[in-house]
Amino acid sequence: VQLQASGGGLVQAGDSLRLSCAASGRTFSVYTMGWFRQAPGKERDFVASISRSGSNPRYTDSVKGRFTISRDNAKNTIYLQMNMLKPEDTAVYYCAGDRSPIQRLSSVPRAYDYWGQGTLVTVSS
Repeated sequence: VQLQASGGGLVQAGDSLRLSCAASGRTFSVYTMGWFRQAPGKERDFVASISRSGSNPRYTDSVKGRFTISRDNAKNTIYLQMNMLKPEDTAVYYCAGDRSPIQRLSSVPRAYDYWGQGTLVTVSS
């Protein structure tokens, strides 16, 4: 499967953005999906993950209450709605797919088999 992330941009603190990740192939619905981010000079960090059905989303603590992950299996797309953005949210955001039959909703990058190319989000203060 190929993943294509989009929706990044330059915004001010407090603004909102919605990222999208479109997947190719007809097996999208069998993958658990996740969003990660990587700031300059830092490791790739977990942001959120979502089960095949779209239930049981999982978030890193720093985005809880501000970010929402969702998916539309009919459109082979996942989303990350980001509200109340902060300068510390500045990073390249990556979507990822986990093909494991076990829905791990993992926060570890190596658990994911497929990665999008990333989309840059810059939040100015």
